Amino acid sequence: MFKILVTCPPMIKQINNYDSEFKKLGLDYYCPNFTQTMSEDELIQILPEYDGWIIGDDPATRRVFEAGKAGKLRAAVKWGVGVDNVDFNACKDLNIPITNVPGVFGEEVSDVAIGYLLCLSRKLHVIDNNVKSGTWSKPCGNSLTGKKVCLVGFGDIGRCTARKLLAFNMNVYVSDPGFSFVEGKIVCNYNSELIVDEYLQKVHLATLEECVSGADYIITTCNLNKFTHHLINKSNIILANRGVRIINVARGPIVKEEDVLELLENGHIESVGFDVFEKEPLHIENKLRSYSGNIFGSHNGSNTIEAVNKVSFFTINKIKEYLLCELK
Repeated sequence: MFKILVTCPPMIKQINNYDSEFKKLGLDYYCPNFTQTMSEDELIQILPEYDGWIIGDDPATRRVFEAGKAGKLRAAVKWGVGVDNVDFNACKDLNIPITNVPGVFGEEVSDVAIGYLLCLSRKLHVIDNNVKSGTWSKPCGNSLTGKKVCLVGFGDIGRCTARKLLAFNMNVYVSDPGFSFVEGKIVCNYNSELIVDEYLQKVHLATLEECVSGADYIITTCNLNKFTHHLINKSNIILANRGVRIINVARGPIVKEEDVLELLENGHIESVGFDVFEKEPLHIENKLRSYSGNIFGSHNGSNTIEAVNKVSFFTINKIKEYLLCELK
């Protein structure tokens, strides 16, 4: 029986749903006790005991994979879409088969982006807190129709978000170098089979500066890599309208929090909706907490019962497939 280490919090929370699937496939699993991620040292200590690893947002570094390979580790699967925490080159060098599960959370994460959009625009979270504390407050919000949105990223999550923003009659400007105009149509540069449907052709594809300029909202849905680290910072945020709202449902380091704090202080940013942060969990002394208009999540945008089940069953079967191939 293969032993599998599971370090993905959403999957762990529903792990009883997958017990029979693990057993059917001849897999034994273990879920450590931690909050958001395990540390590199913790993983180096424990990973060599396991044949396979279902990875969450942990530091899946070369050191960790080398330690695993020196032990029993023979295969890994990154649960979900994001791969910025995984050293795929190390896996290639060490001959450890690995994959992620792309294109699975577009609807779920975009739902959260829209939820933050509505809360920040109409101050729903502020009203809720006030009413619960006994105050019958009526803060004035902003209408969405006609407002300009800078949407950073047009992958699966970005396209789902764009479709929902268009339904609110918003002016959607998209920044993503992976897409371009060809004969008047938006096309994907890296996947000729990906067709941008007619409804989404209503968005305006432009440079980041053009998208941010005069924007009322900035929403990030792109991958984190060396090009997108601190992509949203003071130099481009100040191009947006005063009172801009920023929503991040991608990865924390895409938005430079230090600059956000400065612009919250001087009023250029009205409020933010962050599901992700530069350091997670969000520290109790993080100054972002001092702005009551902000709304925060716990890196939980993809976490629905349906989505977690879909990805978890795929992941379990994929790691068994890899391990069987390794035996041949």
